[in-house]
Amino acid sequence: MKSSTKLKTFLIIFFLAIFVIIAARHFIGLHFQKKFSVRPAPGVIIKPVEKSVFYKSIETFGTAIAKNTKSYRVKTTDILGKLDIENRFVKKGEIILNLKDGSNIIADFDGKLGKREIAQGVLGSESLIITLDNLKNVVIDIKVPENYVGVLKQGLKAEITSSAFNKIFNGKVETISSRIDPSTRSILSRVLVDNSSFEIIPGQLMTVKIIYDETKEIGVPESAVTIQGDTAFVYIVNDATAEKRDIVIGKRNFGKVSVLSGISEGDLVISEGVSKVRNKAKVKIIKP
Repeated sequence: MKSSTKLKTFLIIFFLAIFVIIAARHFIGLHFQKKFSVRPAPGVIIKPVEKSVFYKSIETFGTAIAKNTKSYRVKTTDILGKLDIENRFVKKGEIILNLKDGSNIIADFDGKLGKREIAQGVLGSESLIITLDNLKNVVIDIKVPENYVGVLKQGLKAEITSSAFNKIFNGKVETISSRIDPSTRSILSRVLVDNSSFEIIPGQLMTVKIIYDETKEIGVPESAVTIQGDTAFVYIVNDATAEKRDIVIGKRNFGKVSVLSGISEGDLVISEGVSKVRNKAKVKIIKP
C-alpha cells in the first residue's frame, strides 16, 4: 500500500514537472517571439508629388556650319599695312583690309575673320583667302530616321551639346527636306542654334536632341517606382504609415517618371528606402 502511494506521488510530481517545463518553454518562446518580431519603423525619405515637364526626344548628331559665310581672295602683295585677321570680330560695313590701290575689303555682315592658306600654284604663292563667318547663329544639318517624319515639325525646340562644353545650347528646327533619302532611310533637317556666346566654331561635331510631345504632368522620382511584371506601384505616406498604390506610368525624363493615374498632386511618396517598406506598416520620415 505504501509503495502504491509513493508511485502515485512520484508520477504526479513527474507529470507536474513536465507540464511546468512545457508551459515555461511556451511562455518564454512567446516572450522572445514578441520581443524580436517588433521591428523599428524603417527610415524613409519622402517627396511631394508635383507637376513637371515631360517630353519625348529624337537624338542625333551633326557638324556645325556658320549661318552665313563669305570668302575674300587677295594677294599679300596688294595688302596695305599689317595683316590683322586671326580671331578678329568685325561689324557689317567695317573695313577688313586696306589695299594699295586705294580700295578696301568691307565686311558684308557681322562676323569672325579667319584665313585659309592656298597651295602654291593654285592662285599664286602670294595669295590667300580671308573668310568671314557669322557665328552668332550656326546651323547643324542632321539626318532624322524616317519613323519620326510624323512628329518632325519646323519650330520644334532643340537642345545642342558637345563634350567640349559643360552647357546646353538652345536651338530650333529651321528646315525639313521634302524627301527621304532611300539609301539611309532618313530625312535631312537643319537646326538653327543660338551661338551668341561665339563658343561653337564651324566644323565642330555636336549632339542634337529635338524635343516633341512636350506636356506637363504629375511625376515622381524613378527611385520611388517599383515594377513587378506588368504592374507598377509606389508607397505614399499618411500619418507615418506606408500605403501601397498601383500606378500607370508614362514618359521618363531626368530621373523622373510621369504618372497617369493612381496618385494625386500633393501626395507624399516614398522616394528612398522603398525596399524596407511594407504596406500598412509604420515608417520613420527622415529629412534629406
